[in-house]
Amino acid sequence: MSAPIKETAPAPAGRTAAGVPVRPGDRRGEGLVLNVFSHGFLALWALLIVLPLLWLVLSSFKTDAQIGGSAFGWPEHWSLGVFGRAWDKGIGGYFLNTVIVLVFSVPLTMLFGSMAAYVLARYRFAGNRLLYYFFVAGAMFPVFLALVPLFFMVKRLDLLNTYQGLVLVYIAYSMPFTVFFMHAFFRTLPTAVFEAAVLDGASHTRTFFQVMLPMAKPGLVSVGIFNTLGQWNQFILPTVLMQPQSGSDPERYVLTQGLIQLQQQQGYATDLPVLFAGVTIAMLPMLVVYLSFQRQVQAGLTSATLK
Repeated sequence: MSAPIKETAPAPAGRTAAGVPVRPGDRRGEGLVLNVFSHGFLALWALLIVLPLLWLVLSSFKTDAQIGGSAFGWPEHWSLGVFGRAWDKGIGGYFLNTVIVLVFSVPLTMLFGSMAAYVLARYRFAGNRLLYYFFVAGAMFPVFLALVPLFFMVKRLDLLNTYQGLVLVYIAYSMPFTVFFMHAFFRTLPTAVFEAAVLDGASHTRTFFQVMLPMAKPGLVSVGIFNTLGQWNQFILPTVLMQPQSGSDPERYVLTQGLIQLQQQQGYATDLPVLFAGVTIAMLPMLVVYLSFQRQVQAGLTSATLK
């Protein structure tokens, strides 16, 4: 018979597996170095983000001569009149067009994406995984690959340079990420609540809208913020789809297009403060939205792992 295998006793506290004592100061030193390195990296990353934004806002209050003479100097005169000039030169209309599109595209993206993710996460049927991977695969292909067929498809539907056409494209463009995110979130929700609603006689529609969807509020807020940021800053899709098709067709440019138009309209008579003010106007709403909902975004991203 073979000799019994002796179990190795765990190393006592304050010692390594080889029995070498570990001084508490060594661990504190390693933790201090790691802490200093991580905080230093985060501080550097914050500076790389905050300083360009600060420079952009300050440049809105300068004149062309000040920007050309000292790009990093402080404004000599603080006046909000440049924002009014930027608004009158077209930023107001571009801002309104962008809001009109997002008022419809973001809620519909959340509705359709949540419904698809809920069915794929909670119901088992033939082709479930295939359909899920079909949605996820949509996030793997860059939008540039589909621009030509997308343009002709929207043109055949007579939706070029229309709000509804851009809304439908934004919904389709945002669906893969929404389904992927909400699918993982719905799988973490307790099954007992779903079963209790079914036993009480609730229909599938009522169970989704009155029971499961309110429980998924943290995830909805998080993915809603990401979709809002992505659609607000979208440039290539409106550039292709929101162009006047005739002389009588009005311009329905969104903000990202409008900023390019504002730059091109200046020609040789440059008015850089107006351009900087326009970029600031386009940036501030999303900055306010993110800062207002940052706690909800963090809660939505971490709640799935904590359940």
